[in-house]
Amino acid sequence: MVPSAAFGAVTLAGCRMWTLAWLGITSLCLGAAWAVPAMKDRRKAEKLKADFALYENVDLDNYDLTLDNYGEILDLSNYEELYDYGDLGPKIEVGTLAPRPKDPAAHPNVGATAETPKLQPPITAGPIRPAPSPVQALPSCLLCLCIGTSVYCDDTDLEHIPLLPPETTYLYARFNRIAAVRASDFTGLKKLKRIDLSSNSISRADADAFRLLPSLQELLLPHNQLAVLPQLPPSLIHLDARLNRIPSSGLQPEAFRDLKQLQFLHLSDNQLDYIPTPLPENLRSLHLQNNNIQTMQEDTFCNSQDPSQIRRALEDIRLDGNPINLSLFPNAYFCLPRLPTGQFF
Repeated sequence: MVPSAAFGAVTLAGCRMWTLAWLGITSLCLGAAWAVPAMKDRRKAEKLKADFALYENVDLDNYDLTLDNYGEILDLSNYEELYDYGDLGPKIEVGTLAPRPKDPAAHPNVGATAETPKLQPPITAGPIRPAPSPVQALPSCLLCLCIGTSVYCDDTDLEHIPLLPPETTYLYARFNRIAAVRASDFTGLKKLKRIDLSSNSISRADADAFRLLPSLQELLLPHNQLAVLPQLPPSLIHLDARLNRIPSSGLQPEAFRDLKQLQFLHLSDNQLDYIPTPLPENLRSLHLQNNNIQTMQEDTFCNSQDPSQIRRALEDIRLDGNPINLSLFPNAYFCLPRLPTGQFF
């Protein structure tokens, strides 16, 4: 058996040999790694040296580069043109004519004079009938202004209402001298919605002058001389007959009962003795100022038999300028949203 001391010596010697071998291999690898960039640097240096050899006779530090001496540095004599642009653009000769077309008939002859085509008369299948008379040819549209379905005859010295187009919807004939309205003035005008005859001299209107107009919504007759109010159509919404001469006897009995759509009733500055009743339920504005009204009934505005009644729509009642004392009728206003305007003492 080998003694322990000898075994330790052998082991130590083996470790030293492996260490030396490892160091040798590492040195070879490092030397090879350092040798590669050294070779590359050497090649770059040789290439730079060869490049500068071209300019060894030129002092670049003191050389002034201009167009005159540019050829001394760069030799352009052997330069080859990479692109030939000679064939890209066509050669145009000034003064030449355009080529003749293959088909002479395809283009007109410039030197020849074109003939004006002759108009041929239209071919009619039957006898020619005269065109119907346009609406603008009516006397009202020659005297007044017709725009669409509206006819404007304001301040044209009219003495009577002219013949209107059948499609008339709105008529304005204010500030004229019309003295009477006849039933035939509006015959057949089923689309008529508004008639404004303000500031005329109308003292008479036929009973059926407006009653047969099914679409009439606004009838404006202020500043006239009416003493009798004609019958009204049930489609009426706004009636303005202020500044006339209408007494209570000039109204039809229960004249406004059947006017379910009536919302504005203006009869101020007339000669009324009492408030016309019954008043429509949809009425919103009642103007009776400056008349001769002296009294009223408890049922004029409200139903005395129904204490729960409320007339929310009727908010504008004017009775000022009348000799009536409104405080004498405290039970006549319980259904109204607000008290009438007038004298309360």
